[in-house]
Amino acid sequence: MPTPPTHTPLQHLLRLPVLVAALGYLVDMYDLFLFSVVRVPSLKALGVSGEGLLQNGILLLNLQMGGMLVGGVFWGILGDKRGRLSVLFGSILIYSLANLANGFVTTVEQYAVLRFIAGLGLAGELGAGITLVTEILPTKIRGYGTTLVATMGVLGAILAYFVADIFEWRISYFIGGGLGLALLVLRFNVFESGLFTKLKTSTVQRGNLGLLFSSGTRLRRYVQCILVGLPIWFVVGILITFSPEFGLALGLTEPVVAGKAVMLAFSGQVAGDLASGFLSQVLGSRKKVIGLFIGLSALFVGVYLLVPLRDTALFYVVCVCLGFANGYWTLFVTIAAELFGTNLRATVATTVPNFVRGAVIPLTALFGLLRPHVGLVYGALLVGAMTILGALLSLWFLEETFRKDLDFWEES
Repeated sequence: MPTPPTHTPLQHLLRLPVLVAALGYLVDMYDLFLFSVVRVPSLKALGVSGEGLLQNGILLLNLQMGGMLVGGVFWGILGDKRGRLSVLFGSILIYSLANLANGFVTTVEQYAVLRFIAGLGLAGELGAGITLVTEILPTKIRGYGTTLVATMGVLGAILAYFVADIFEWRISYFIGGGLGLALLVLRFNVFESGLFTKLKTSTVQRGNLGLLFSSGTRLRRYVQCILVGLPIWFVVGILITFSPEFGLALGLTEPVVAGKAVMLAFSGQVAGDLASGFLSQVLGSRKKVIGLFIGLSALFVGVYLLVPLRDTALFYVVCVCLGFANGYWTLFVTIAAELFGTNLRATVATTVPNFVRGAVIPLTALFGLLRPHVGLVYGALLVGAMTILGALLSLWFLEETFRKDLDFWEES
């Protein structure tokens, strides 16, 4: 019998499912963060001004994240019941059409409804992509595959800044929707995960949320995964999104441009994603690297809020550093996927990052409650300290997954 051909690590990483998952997350992040970039000009075009820019900005952000919470559950269950590809097709279609429609809004109310629908669609992309990539790649290089996916996603956030800088905000939404529909065509040639195909022949329950609650150990592991990711979205959802307001409170020499802060933070995250992914492969550990990056996040949050930086250029440098520290997003989503069996993997990998994103709602609410009593800066500091402490404690109790065999399922 002839020896079957072997593939090099690079050939594995360049397989169509990996590339399509990476490109899908690029479009996903473009659409997700475009709102942060165009928040001020789009709301001004709809007649909003003054304090309303912050209030309506929080409302729209929370509705988008609320959509992601609902979508995370829906797409996660669908991914385990019907397959990873069903999510990759459905989610991109919904958020692409919603973002095209965003370009036509004439009222804040229309904007709010469409941000919720866009969030619903955006919720499925990352979890399904990461699940598919971890299941089709060999154990020793799956970290490289998820790093590629996450890095491409962060490049999508940077692309949103440059597109919005060149084009009017409505055109920027049209471009995002068009990119998603174009990518949808490529997905017709992607094949399903072999582990999921194998699972379909068994009688084991798939995509059953009850399995998460039927075991205290599973539920605790699930909650710990969510807590590990909270510092990332505290930084993105509060410090970076509302950087103009923080710049004013900190007495900077020039106004902070939200779009520029977003672009610089995600430029830093590209480097952070690459660094954390490769360092994890070198050290053979996900947990050690995540712990290191959470520590860096704590350091730079302190600098952002407490060091008297009067120069706006230095403030932007700190935004880059905060983005770099957020670079453990890749490992956080990967470890969530690796901790659970094939019959729950898509559910967990999709809901966990979306619950972290959706946590912006209670985090901003808590921030809003604290702000009148302790001020903008110290309110953010208290919220940030809670998220970082919770993340470190949760990480301590999680299992190391670097060499974990993913061919298993969760028992009823």
